[in-house]
Amino acid sequence: MPDSKIFEELGARLSALLAASPAADIEKNVRALLSGFFARLDLVGREEFDIQAQVLQRTREKLEALEERVARLEKPVDPDGGE
Repeated sequence: MPDSKIFEELGARLSALLAASPAADIEKNVRALLSGFFARLDLVGREEFDIQAQVLQRTREKLEALEERVARLEKPVDPDGGE
């Protein structure tokens, strides 16, 4: 059975060879291209999206409460004392 150090050395040499190959340059260029593309899309992260969704939910709840209050205030008052 061959020594495991031989496999480790072979793996290290293959990794170094791939890192120095044009494939590594292509990967770097594609990553840079995609990063620039996504930056121009003005995307937001999941955390920021979730925070804004919570803010929107609270705003909706406040709006509904205000609409109910306005409806009660606009309701005509019965002069006989009943509603």
